[in-house]
Amino acid sequence: MFMGHYHDVQNEIHPDYTRLRQLIPDVMSSYASVHRGAMQGGALDEKTKELIALAVAITRQCDGCIAAHAKGCVRRGASEEEVAEMIGVTILLNGGPGTVYGPRALAAFNEFHAEDSSQR
Repeated sequence: MFMGHYHDVQNEIHPDYTRLRQLIPDVMSSYASVHRGAMQGGALDEKTKELIALAVAITRQCDGCIAAHAKGCVRRGASEEEVAEMIGVTILLNGGPGTVYGPRALAAFNEFHAEDSSQR
């Protein structure tokens, strides 16, 4: 199985996330419920919502969020070209930081895409 930086990011966060779920279960389950509600398909399909979430993750400069939503983009069938165009919009609106975190998002997408492709 292919493992790279963004897998490491998720693996690093997981134990602390699990512990926090034990300490504040109501908060964490409520957040998970909001996440499910916001990300389910509606007027916008799930792929579009993942692309938006990845754009916000770039804007917020959050590697954990980038990893989660890059993986979500793969799961929802986004192409590398779609991710690249979305990154172009984030660069437009974020300037220099977009040119740093945009490539990180593309690397995360390609990392999870390579893993997904190898499992088929």
